[in-house]
Amino acid sequence: MRKPVIAGNWKMYKLLGEAIDTVMELKPLIINSTHCEVVVAPVFTALKSVCSRLEGSNIKIAAQNCATEQKQGAHTCEVSAEMIKDTGASHVIIGHSERRQFFSETDETVNLKTKACLESGLTAIVCVGEMLDQRESGKAETVVATQLAGALDSLTVSDMKRIIIAYEPVWAIGTGKTATPEQAQEMHAFIRRILSEKQESEVAGTVRILYGGSVKPENIKDLMTQMDIDGALVGGASLEAKSFAEIVNYK
Repeated sequence: MRKPVIAGNWKMYKLLGEAIDTVMELKPLIINSTHCEVVVAPVFTALKSVCSRLEGSNIKIAAQNCATEQKQGAHTCEVSAEMIKDTGASHVIIGHSERRQFFSETDETVNLKTKACLESGLTAIVCVGEMLDQRESGKAETVVATQLAGALDSLTVSDMKRIIIAYEPVWAIGTGKTATPEQAQEMHAFIRRILSEKQESEVAGTVRILYGGSVKPENIKDLMTQMDIDGALVGGASLEAKSFAEIVNYK
């Protein structure tokens, strides 16, 4: 049985005080939410403080990115997976479409960052997804399959136990458009099929695949009824504690 994961990606929002206020408001709203794992991803500058405030709670913390380099060194502006773990965080979002689109991340760098996460004992939330023109030209599955192959290259069965996949159709991120539950399920089933071909079938059946793309309290229930959708990577709706709690408490 795959336990659902509801993760909130705060992107480049919230100063330190705002981040702390949000998680302190969120805590009591989801204290009894045992049906899923809850993850929030604040900016780097808030990681340590948010981790401290949430210690002992049922909310886990993710960083939004990490360096490809694992060892400390002359890598100005980079933050290693080891440093992220040192804050108390347990997850890292890797290869988000905005990182790919605006910061030139490639399947190769996604793979290196994923391996760095795993070496540090962190859980990697690996993002894949197609652009609108790629979907409209019938290339969505090819694009996602290529991204998966690159991101997961040379990972072992043991490694895959600490991988979460997030499917985010780029055309549905922050646009108000959402893939229908049926469209999302179709791609999630395809991803699981790809995993089955490249890994053991047991791995494909246990890896959790999240949907990310304008997830809101209004559509989470329909998405979560789909067989291969194991949760959500939530953007804008995770910035307010009450709306995120509604998504977490979809049952």
